Amino acid sequence: MTINMPSNDELRKIADDLGLKLRQDDIDMFLELMEANIGAFNDVDEMPDDLPAVKYPRGESYEPGPEEDPVNGFYVKTSIKGAPSGKLAGKTVALKDNIMLAGVPMMNGSATLEGYVPDVDATLAERILDAGGEITGKANCEFFCLSGGSHTNSKGPTHNPHKHGYSAGGSSSGSGALVGAGLVDMAIGADQGGSVRIPASFCGVYGMKPTFGLVPYTGVMPLEAFVDHVGPMTNSVADNALLLEAIAGIDGYDPRQAGVKTDTYTDALTGDIKGIKMGLVTEGFGHDNSEVDVDDCVRAAAAHFEALGAEVTEISIPAHLEAQPVAMPILTYGVLQTMLAGDGYGGGRNDLYVASLMDYHRNWRERINEFSDNALLFALSGTHVFREHGMKHYGKAVNVSRRLRRIFDAALDEYDILLMPTLPIKATPIPGPEASRIEKVNRAMDMFANTVSFDLTHHPSMSIPCGMRDGLPVGLMLTGRHFDESTIYRAAHAFEQSKHWQDM
Repeated sequence: MTINMPSNDELRKIADDLGLKLRQDDIDMFLELMEANIGAFNDVDEMPDDLPAVKYPRGESYEPGPEEDPVNGFYVKTSIKGAPSGKLAGKTVALKDNIMLAGVPMMNGSATLEGYVPDVDATLAERILDAGGEITGKANCEFFCLSGGSHTNSKGPTHNPHKHGYSAGGSSSGSGALVGAGLVDMAIGADQGGSVRIPASFCGVYGMKPTFGLVPYTGVMPLEAFVDHVGPMTNSVADNALLLEAIAGIDGYDPRQAGVKTDTYTDALTGDIKGIKMGLVTEGFGHDNSEVDVDDCVRAAAAHFEALGAEVTEISIPAHLEAQPVAMPILTYGVLQTMLAGDGYGGGRNDLYVASLMDYHRNWRERINEFSDNALLFALSGTHVFREHGMKHYGKAVNVSRRLRRIFDAALDEYDILLMPTLPIKATPIPGPEASRIEKVNRAMDMFANTVSFDLTHHPSMSIPCGMRDGLPVGLMLTGRHFDESTIYRAAHAFEQSKHWQDM
């Protein structure tokens, strides 16, 4: 699309918006000088883009009805079959709907993006297909991935597979619900504050947030590059380890990837955890909204680990309680600068930019009144703080995150794994249409107390189911050293194999 030169009046308005005082002769001079600048933009627009080729043929896509999808977990169903053989042969996989799949619609939970069809496959999607998996659909997610509940998608709420009318968690709500309901074998979620682990906990599935950068984020619509993670959600530890094997590793595009170390994660599934040292983190329990049965269930799970041969010691890490406020400026500026002002990407990174998405997403400016309450809250808060104070709080929050990382690193020098409840609560009822804005926002934000630490510190962190209370799953969270997912899988697998989690 050709960029036109501004008129005299348009340039004067731009100057006024910048607080710049220009005389008419200044306006004339800058109009003349701008011709070459604007011309360069138009030259770039005419150049061919440099996007990876799409390898596998596409199937038809459609929005399923409730008879096919009783939990409202799918945005669209499709069938894209990969290589004839491989470690994922015979496995069906759903992708969170912020992950690009060429030729298949993507809306990232937002009506403002509905109608967009990507022209590339995310790296992880191609890797799933290369490994023989079949991608069977795009899983509903929360509006721009900004909710830990499952009620903010423009297409309606996603339901918990264990209790209809209750939250499936978010923002990877459809991914958790589809796996928990047995409608797919595997799913991919993305996690900036807990969005893999929250639905894993609520839905009773296994959800791994890998070490930052282990799985390339290329072709996934970003939220904030400092905390963007993407990882597997499955009904077994073995499937989780298998899927991570298929998607992990450097791809040459994602600037989040530094010092990446992969492993054959399925080799860790020995069933033996004798000698593993676990730190049961005191600050993971007893939050203001912690439910007694959740805390008790996780403490019983810790005792079960001890009975299996692990060494479990209760430890205190007070800095864990600092993470939630530290995350807020980072996530808020991510929404403001990347999702909104940056047309879904922002800038300043040596990334694979998908220009078609950036162009389509621009129309949010005419449709902001259709935003979810959470998205509006982030947009309003971020705009206010940015106008008053600029980016200072973002910068300081990133600096503080490094201190938190050192503190957790020190604990993990002594212990192989840190253990705590994934969430303080079990799944809550989905707010009804009559619910107040305050209730809707609170239902989307009241579960992050434990998960968000490890988005900031970049440690691998996995939710595994450890019991049922009042007909709803309880999750416990295992966190390990950077790029040591194998030890987490070793512990999780031994726990899983010892007794069915619903009987605990």
